[in-house]
Amino acid sequence: MESVGVMLKRAFLFFLCFSIVFSIFPRTSKASAVHVSAHSAVLMDQSSGRVLFQQNSKEKLPIASITKVMTAILAIESGKMNRTFTPSQEALRTEGSSIYLKAGEKMKLRDLVYGLMLRSGNDASRAIAEAVAGSEKGFVLLMNEKARELGMTDSHFTNPNGLEHPKHYATAYDMALLMRYAMGNATFRKVTGTKLHRVPATNKEAARVWKNKNKMLSLYKYATGGKTGFTKVAHRTLISTASKNDLNLVAVTLNDGDDWKDHQTMFDWAFDHFTPVEVVKKGKIKAKVHKFYMNHIYAKRSLVLPLAKHEKRKIQKRLVLIKPRNVKNWEPDSPAGRLTLFLGRTELASLPIYYKQAKKKESHFWSRFSGLFQSILTGTNQ
Repeated sequence: MESVGVMLKRAFLFFLCFSIVFSIFPRTSKASAVHVSAHSAVLMDQSSGRVLFQQNSKEKLPIASITKVMTAILAIESGKMNRTFTPSQEALRTEGSSIYLKAGEKMKLRDLVYGLMLRSGNDASRAIAEAVAGSEKGFVLLMNEKARELGMTDSHFTNPNGLEHPKHYATAYDMALLMRYAMGNATFRKVTGTKLHRVPATNKEAARVWKNKNKMLSLYKYATGGKTGFTKVAHRTLISTASKNDLNLVAVTLNDGDDWKDHQTMFDWAFDHFTPVEVVKKGKIKAKVHKFYMNHIYAKRSLVLPLAKHEKRKIQKRLVLIKPRNVKNWEPDSPAGRLTLFLGRTELASLPIYYKQAKKKESHFWSRFSGLFQSILTGTNQ
């Protein structure tokens, strides 16, 4: 039999290893206790892009009509919203949900976008594609180009409406990126948050009133917009946005039979546990750096992150500065590097840092340096 001393020694070593493991892998915060029935879900902060909650958020899945967020933002950005278009016969024959456009009917692109977002009109989606790009095929190229631009690396579009196709898919995370971008556009925010839209009479139809299918706008008092979706393969999909106390959120669920409840649950949880904190102030950056940069680097904008109470003192900042090619001719407002914020090992956000040219000439110290150097900052204030 082992002696008591040996047993105690083994117990101590076990406890020590256990402690080390938990110090390397941070414990899950109590703030993460949220549960949804969706196969895939993500909750993202609109301001910073920080993911507050995720569940299979990088899995490629069919997305149904939430596709139309991409269609809407491309239409809005086309600059053609006040122009009038006549839908083709192909648009009128598009299967699925419809705003019932008539042959030869003339309608402003603006109203087509409202019909797309509020009533999920597939005929409107085809009419928009033709109006913006000349054809549905050309519009799909624009959709995928925009997806690449936004960093939607796990998404691919084959149509402007979300009708089933084996190569038409996205992830919940990618769709949150898209909605975050779209909500930066004032016209899009107005459209997606509209409960009722009155369409003026056209040459073929009397004035109409369209009610938004997104029930979150009536079910949840903090809701600001979103888009619904459903097909037999994708099942229920939903994007929604909500704002409270300067915290603006995007929620996405894919294949979720209880999406109205799940979105409210995620929003309530986030509003209860997170508050916006200005972790980087606009203006001069104070850090221990080489004299060339000392008092001459700044941020063009502030950075606000949603943080739980226990996270506020755990933020770390890493400032990485680059070597300029020509010190003498370095222009004012030149990019100087990047400031990245971490919580433990997780990168939360980053922003570019710029150089403000000094009045006095600096010495040519760069001949002694190459590459880059970095300064580690801690805390939430500069």
